[in-house]
Order: sequence, then C-alpha cells, then structure tokens
Amino acid sequence: MDHFQYRDGVLRCEGVDLRAVAKRFDTPLYVYSKQTLLDHFVRFRSAFSNLRATICFSVKSCSNLSILKLLHERGSSFDVVSGGELCRAIEIGADPSRIAFAGVGKTDEEIACALNVGNGVGVGWFNVESRQELTTIAAIARRLGIRAKVAIRVNPDVDPCTHEYTTTGTRETKFGIDIQEARKVFGEFREHESVDLGGVHVHIGSPVNRIQPYVQSVARVLRLIETLRADGHNVRAINIGGGFGAHYDGGEAPPASAYAEQIVPLLADRNLHVFLEPGRSITANAGVLLAKTLYTKRCGAKNYVIVDASITELIRPALYGSFHFAWPVAPAGGLVPPRRKRDLALEGTMPVDIVGPVCESGDFLAKGRRLPPIARGDVMAIFSAGAYGMSMSSQYNSRCRAAEVLIDGDSARLIRRRETYDDLVAAERALPCD
Repeated sequence: MDHFQYRDGVLRCEGVDLRAVAKRFDTPLYVYSKQTLLDHFVRFRSAFSNLRATICFSVKSCSNLSILKLLHERGSSFDVVSGGELCRAIEIGADPSRIAFAGVGKTDEEIACALNVGNGVGVGWFNVESRQELTTIAAIARRLGIRAKVAIRVNPDVDPCTHEYTTTGTRETKFGIDIQEARKVFGEFREHESVDLGGVHVHIGSPVNRIQPYVQSVARVLRLIETLRADGHNVRAINIGGGFGAHYDGGEAPPASAYAEQIVPLLADRNLHVFLEPGRSITANAGVLLAKTLYTKRCGAKNYVIVDASITELIRPALYGSFHFAWPVAPAGGLVPPRRKRDLALEGTMPVDIVGPVCESGDFLAKGRRLPPIARGDVMAIFSAGAYGMSMSSQYNSRCRAAEVLIDGDSARLIRRRETYDDLVAAERALPCD
C-alpha cells in the first residue's frame, strides 16, 4: 500500500499518525488514502490510454460520496448495479450518459428511473443479462417515449480462477446470456424502435489475478462482434468488465500495465469504444480498517485477540475465506513487518486469531496470525479494506455502522459519521396514524 507505511514504529497514512486518527474518530474506523486512490486510478487510466476508453469505477466496491466525487473529478465515470448506486453517482454530479447500469435483477422502477435520470438524458448503457430483462426495458422505454441504449452481457464460459462466489463468467452462473444465444437476441430486437443494441458486455469475476482469462474472454467477444457486424448490427462498444486484482497477500496481482499489455493489442483498430469497470484494483489497498483491542484470552491451545470490529465491518474473511493482513498500528517493541506475508513468523511473535464481538463463531478477521504481544487498548490495522469493507457492512447484532475518514497529506477529514442508536431505530419507530 503505497501511502500506508510504518515509520518510527508507527503506522502512518500519508503524513498522519493512525494512532491519532483512531483516538480522534474512535474505532472501528475505515481510513482511506486520497493519494493512493488517485495514484491507482491514474495508473489504470494511463495503462489503457491508447484505446478510446471510458473508465467506469465500480461503485459497489466503495460507494462513499466523497470518494466517488474524488474519482469523478479525475475523469472517472461509474458502473452501477442498483437504483441506490445510480442515486449516489448522480448525487456527486456524474454525467448519466457515461454511466453503465449492470445487474442481473433490475426492477421496473430502477429501469424507469435510469431511463429518466438527468431530466431524460438517461444512463449511457444498460448491461442487459436476459431476454426477459431486455423485453422489460423495451416496454418501459416505449411507454416513456425513450430509446434505451443497450449492451448485451454475454457469458463467455471462461473460468477466472477465483472464488466460486465471485466467479461470474462460467456457463452455469446466474449472470449474462450464453454467448451462443447472443446472436439470436440481437436478431430478435434488431428492428425494435425503443432499443438501441449497440454494445456487448462481459465480466468474468473478481478478483482475477491472471491475465489469460481476460485475453480468452475478450477474444471470444470480439469474434461475436465480428459476426454481429456481418449480420448488419451496428455494434460500436465493448465493455470488458472489471475484476482486476489487488494485493492482499503480497504481490499476487499484476499491475494495470500488465493487464493492458495483453488486452490493448486485442482491442486496437477495432473501431470500438471500450468500457472498463475497475473497482478493488483502485480502492482495496487505499483503505485500512482500524479496530481497538477489547480483550485478549487463551482457550485451550488458541490465543484470541478480541477487537471492536467484526464481520459487520469486514465480512470477506468469513464469507470468502479472504486473507487480510493485520498488524498493530504501534507494535510492541517497534516490531514492524518487513512486508505483508501470509506465513509471517518473526521472532517475538505468537499465533493468534483476531475475532470480533458478534455472536457467531464465524466472526473472525484473521486466523492463526503471528503477531507481537497485544494488550487491551492496542489499535489493530486490517489492511486492504478499502474495497467491499464499508459497502458490505451491516447492522447485525444492532451494531452501528462505522465512520469513514479520508487522509489528504497531513489532514484527516470525516467523510461519513458513525451511526448512532437513533439511526438504528429511526426507520422502525411508529408512524402517525392517517
């Protein structure tokens, strides 16, 4: 993580001591580095600059308005998968005509909203995932007197070699239309007055740390586009999705330039507008989750560090078996890890499980990690929490959602306040009788 570094035995984000941040804003707390966010976005945009490309940041990975606005100001557009995410993008001033609206189960209300958004400008593209969805969009567009721009999401039957829960490009997932059926769908809607079928979309999963699955899926989609153009369809856009990897365990993810090195030549000189939907590759390593140690204890052969963060703040370890590096913000004896590593075994460390207060045995953030001595009150940093941390958080056990802070140089700014007990019950309080 470029701008999260241990200096003088203390973890700092850019120029800020994270002990002071935890004390000022309390914990659990998400902390993001502005400079890391911008660096990652610029690297990604630069890697694909030889193409006529639009970067649509994946809102589902990190949906805070301040972060969306920051990326928007640097030229990002957005990939949304719900009416709520569309609302967030519009809230920060995004041009709806550059937004891609994906998702396998769009409601009629969401479709109508997306067609009307921006005083009738409408979203740039619907990424459509079934015949019934396309039929529904066509009917709603006709009723509104609008022509919907549509990209058909095809399922290329490519294995991205990632977790089964985040694999989306193999034949029997719920996503997309079988690539062999796409030609028929284009033919069925070719003359429809309310649908402009101008693109093809593919998204194979996340995180994808191998480049070959992208090469394979893009090549299959390009062959489909050649066939569709031969059939007379005006296909002018390809959306290659997202899912690009991030470093959780060390150096497992290729840089944006490595993905581009093999993908860009496939798309050059194709007369196609290229859309990409990166998310975690921009935000994952731009954020950490800070958690205060509540208690330590030993049960049998197990050593536990019980912190005030839980699956309600970071569900990925329990849901996916994901690895997130963890280390104290100010480790005892100044014991700083030389690098993030799954099998870290420095002298002076001991194996512990880092767990939360939620009433589930599955409430853990890390298992079997070797850490320096931990005392009550010590602040732990859970790294690579900038993607799918806050956006997947919950109020289970009636826990208030955490606050979010953005670091910019030597300053720390609250970008989402901590929820209160009043927030927990506000939507449930009895309403006045009619």
